[in-house]
Amino acid sequence: MTTPTSAPLTPYATLLGFTRYVDRTGPTKASFVGGLRRQRASRSGFNPHGQFVKALKADVAFHTGGTHLAQVVDVVKPRWRPLYQALTPGATAWLRSLGDPAGVDLAQTRDALAMLGDLPIKINPHFGIRYADGHAEAVRLHFDENPPSEEATLAALHLTARHMDAVLPHAEPVLVDVRRSITHRMPDRANTDEIERWLAGEAAAFRAIWSAAA
Repeated sequence: MTTPTSAPLTPYATLLGFTRYVDRTGPTKASFVGGLRRQRASRSGFNPHGQFVKALKADVAFHTGGTHLAQVVDVVKPRWRPLYQALTPGATAWLRSLGDPAGVDLAQTRDALAMLGDLPIKINPHFGIRYADGHAEAVRLHFDENPPSEEATLAALHLTARHMDAVLPHAEPVLVDVRRSITHRMPDRANTDEIERWLAGEAAAFRAIWSAAA
C-alpha cells in the first residue's frame, strides 16, 4: 500500500517576506527562506497588526485624526498592548502630517501578483489614500523596531510601482515607517533597469534556496 505524498510547495513570497529576504546576507538568507517555506507548509502565521491597521484606516476614512488609534490600544488583547502603545504615537503623527483630515480620503487598493523571473510575489499595500487635489498614494506600513533598510525600501517601492495599474491606478507608492513617522518614496534618480537586474538575481537565489530546502 502506498502512502499519498503532498504536492511540492511552489516558491512564493509576499512583499513583506521578499523585502525581509533581500535585507539579509550570507547564511541568514537560507535560514530565512527555510522558515518561510516551513510556515507555508504548516499554513501557520498570525498578523498582530490587523486591528491596528483597521483603526488607522478608520481614522483616515472618517477624518478623525487618531481617535480610533487611541481607542484600539485599550481594546486589543493585553499581549499586544505594548506593541500598539509603541506604534500609536508615530502613526498619529503621520496622520497629522497629511494635513487637514477632511482633505484626505481612504482609497481602495487591490493586491497584485508580481513575477520576478519564475518567482511570484504578492504585492499588497495596506491601504490607499487620496488627497483633495486628486493625488493618490498606495501605502505600505513598516512596523519593525528597526527602520527599513535602503534595500528593503527600494525593493518594496519598486515592485509596488511596477504594478500600480493593478494596485491603485496613477498612485504613488509610499512606505511609512510607523514608529518614526517617516514616509519613504522612490528616489528621483532611481535606475529602474538596474533595480530590476538586482531583484531578478535575488529572486533566482530565493527560488534556489526554497528548492534546496525541500
